[in-house]
Amino acid sequence: MSDHGHDHDDHKHDNHFEPIEARVRALETILTEKGLIDPAAIDVIVDTYQNKVGPRNGAAVVAKAWTEPDYAAWLVNDATAAIESLDFMGRQGEHMRAVFNTPEVHNVVVCTLCSCYPWPVLGLPPVWYKSPPYRSRVVAEPRAVLSEFGLELPAETAIKVWDSTAELRYLVIPMRPAGTDGMSVEELAKLVSRDSMIGTAEASGPAVSAASGGASK
Repeated sequence: MSDHGHDHDDHKHDNHFEPIEARVRALETILTEKGLIDPAAIDVIVDTYQNKVGPRNGAAVVAKAWTEPDYAAWLVNDATAAIESLDFMGRQGEHMRAVFNTPEVHNVVVCTLCSCYPWPVLGLPPVWYKSPPYRSRVVAEPRAVLSEFGLELPAETAIKVWDSTAELRYLVIPMRPAGTDGMSVEELAKLVSRDSMIGTAEASGPAVSAASGGASK
């Protein structure tokens, strides 16, 4: 990465980055040179939320709710405490609410003002979640937006949009797929994708979960 004092030709090396990523990297370089941040510490934080915690934590919460009615009831009444009982708490997840999908109601989450998102259970937010088109359109035309994600819901299923804030973040509990009786909690967790816990997808059926890998849009 070229430093801030170099002329513009030097920045051509960054042309393979998206504009926002190039700006972030330039800012990181400046702050590092001023001794204000430690790149190694940032790498640890990113790796933690992207690979070690995040969606796998949320999937464990969902699988436990599918298999333990008492835990599901706890999530309804006090999601913050229920999630904390599994040690899945931390910054950006201090106040949580779980919303359960049913045949009658499908839930989807957005943050219309910025990108409030429950990091401890979902990891880092996807780029599309932070984009202005998603933030505005999913409120105005949720069925059309979900269709663009490949999720076609029955006409009789109502769609409820939840707006996350700095004070309260949401976790969607997708419906348990058919044909999963007898599966272990660990096996069930593999059927749960990040997008299904935002509400832009459903949990995968057991026959397709390995092939799809919970692919996200």
